[in-house]
Amino acid sequence: MWFRYREWRDDQQGRMRFEDLLRLFNQLLVQASGNVAQAISWLTYLDNRYGLFSDEPGKGLGDFIEWLKQEGYLRETEPGEYQITSKGNRQIRQDSLDRIFSSVKKAPGGEHPTPDSGQGVERLSETRPYRYGDAPSNIDFSASISNAIKRHGLDKLHLNEDDLEVYETEHLSSCATVLAIDISHSMILYGEDRITPAKEVALALAQLILTRYPKDKLHVLVFGDDAREVKVEDIPFIQVGPFHTNTRAALELSRRILKRHRNANRQIFMITDGKPSAIYEYGRLYKNPFGLDRKIVNKTLDEAVKCRRDKITITTFMIARDPWLVDFVNTLTKVNHGRAYFSSLNQLGEYIFVDYIRNRRQSLR
Repeated sequence: MWFRYREWRDDQQGRMRFEDLLRLFNQLLVQASGNVAQAISWLTYLDNRYGLFSDEPGKGLGDFIEWLKQEGYLRETEPGEYQITSKGNRQIRQDSLDRIFSSVKKAPGGEHPTPDSGQGVERLSETRPYRYGDAPSNIDFSASISNAIKRHGLDKLHLNEDDLEVYETEHLSSCATVLAIDISHSMILYGEDRITPAKEVALALAQLILTRYPKDKLHVLVFGDDAREVKVEDIPFIQVGPFHTNTRAALELSRRILKRHRNANRQIFMITDGKPSAIYEYGRLYKNPFGLDRKIVNKTLDEAVKCRRDKITITTFMIARDPWLVDFVNTLTKVNHGRAYFSSLNQLGEYIFVDYIRNRRQSLR
């Protein structure tokens, strides 16, 4: 998690609104894996150090917690114990989406292939001259009448085909996406928290799809020694464990999930910081954390090839530059005909969001 600090001024003390504090509290909740007590403890520490709350009646930390309950973001299960409500969960996703979208750049770099299949159109702000076959609903009447006035004048105003302007449109592909998040132990090693940015991306992507592309499908899974699917509501509670990296299990489960969505463009977004170091064989976990184990690598690449045959594209977002990881991902990308990005943690959301949106659009010319 990153914060931008500036010089503290005493005249700002006590002026933070509860709505602003909610965004901070939600960030703390994600970092605390949904543990409300831990988030409140961190918020108390910040208040003691920086004076976030006012001493005035109705503006203290206790009042803020009461406000969270009254607004429906928290539910008190027992005296002093709280849970996140469904409304609170939605607000966490929305805050994550707002933070990531506020920093998304127009082009983070790289070309992105666009699938041809899709359904639906979205109107753009740009216009062009009308061509036979364009939908009448896309006519820009203001621009068309303006063209007629320029061409014929007000006295002899009439509208013909040459005057018409239509809005440009984009073809919207129907997408089914699996976001696979590495929860192996390395995601919190060496004093660097890599899991919190990954969770924030998952939260934001879920909110984007639920609100803007409701016909798209998003599945989230986590993988360590094995892989399992998690509900969108459970994303804040994802935690890293003492696990190895079973990339094969992640791809295998993703492929099984995506095969249920036969009429959509299908893709896997995989966030990882480690090379594959484990597979299940004959019901037992075979693991080797040292170097690239040829047995593990080959079984994992076999899954990548199966994904390619099922027309499932794998996009890997690498948040580490371990030479072993780089070598493996380059090979996996080649056999799957997929894509790979080396991403810093603070740019992870930019890469994923721009790639997702571009990958589901095709301009209609």
